[in-house]
Amino acid sequence: MEDSLKAADSLGTDGILAKLEPWIRQNSYSADVERVNTMGKLLAKDFEGLGLKTDVHAGKEVGDHFLWSTQAWRDASGPKLLLVGHHDTVFPPGTFERWEIAEGKLHGPGVLDMKGGLSVVWAALYSLHKAGVLESVPLALLCVGDEEIGSIESHTLTASLAKQAKAALVFEGGRTSDEIITRRKGTGSVGVVVKGKAAHAGNHHKDGINAIRAISNFVEAAEQITNYEQGATVNVGLISGGEARNTVPRHAECHIDLRFLSEDAGHDLVEKLKSIGEELSSPAEFSFSGGVRRPPLDRTKGSAKMFETYSAAAKSEGLGHSECPLVGGGSDANNVSAAGTPAIDGMGPRGRGFHTHKEHIEVDTLMPKVRTLLRFIADWDDLSQFLAD
Repeated sequence: MEDSLKAADSLGTDGILAKLEPWIRQNSYSADVERVNTMGKLLAKDFEGLGLKTDVHAGKEVGDHFLWSTQAWRDASGPKLLLVGHHDTVFPPGTFERWEIAEGKLHGPGVLDMKGGLSVVWAALYSLHKAGVLESVPLALLCVGDEEIGSIESHTLTASLAKQAKAALVFEGGRTSDEIITRRKGTGSVGVVVKGKAAHAGNHHKDGINAIRAISNFVEAAEQITNYEQGATVNVGLISGGEARNTVPRHAECHIDLRFLSEDAGHDLVEKLKSIGEELSSPAEFSFSGGVRRPPLDRTKGSAKMFETYSAAAKSEGLGHSECPLVGGGSDANNVSAAGTPAIDGMGPRGRGFHTHKEHIEVDTLMPKVRTLLRFIADWDDLSQFLAD
């Protein structure tokens, strides 16, 4: 471990920033597949430079997904460690283009969510490579191109690789006090379309079926399902309908976000929404799409042991090392956990401003995060014994 820590110190924060800058300047908006793939190619060049093998899993309607693995991972000898990240971001081209370091903070699109986390991984693996031990560490990095839109294609790949590993670290942005994430709510997305009947609002109003009225009644009932004590929320975030002020609207739709504590609870929310639609379906017609997207990230005996090990490493590097309260947002850690593999999250550099133009990381946390990861990897052989099936 000492040689890899020395290699990290030789690289320094400036070396990490030099690697990170072109990644931040490359827009990788999830819906712009070409830009996401350009970002993926930048990463591939940098990780291949460490002697890692690249496997590209082509996206169909999203960006490609990449797996970089060591020889020890491919030899399937001993317990494996999976590192997880994503290279797509939420900002369309031209809406947030920035690379600026001011007062110890690095501002830029995706720097927290989660290219900064990828730079921590790269720097740690670079250090292991320089120390001559990387190929003997049974690890791989999975980096997907569709996380910000729900991992709609990559979730099956993530689950498959998770099942090959004993544990996983996920490099979403670090919290303001470096809290380590062991629990996340599950997420769901439901689309509701209401079909009514158009009619002239003045001459034939009674002949129409008002789709907006029907969906308004639905929204009122749907919002009542929220139960904070049970950790379940139903949020109608988008609604649209109608064609003209003087026409009875024949079409309306809404889109709903769901959060829940268990996968069963998520499916129960979906069924409750459909039941409301059935009750209101005459004379309007309701149709539904979507459902549970990500099961929850559960705290298990394995992830609790991972937390303990990572926390000790973080403490030794002067970072915060407490356990984060339940997080409402989902990540690919949820998909790893659903595959039965223990995972912890929030391994990226400390920062704030997720999904906003105020997104930034604290530059002086980059190197401590790298060194913490190196310490965790050094403890992998001992830790993995506690993760046995």
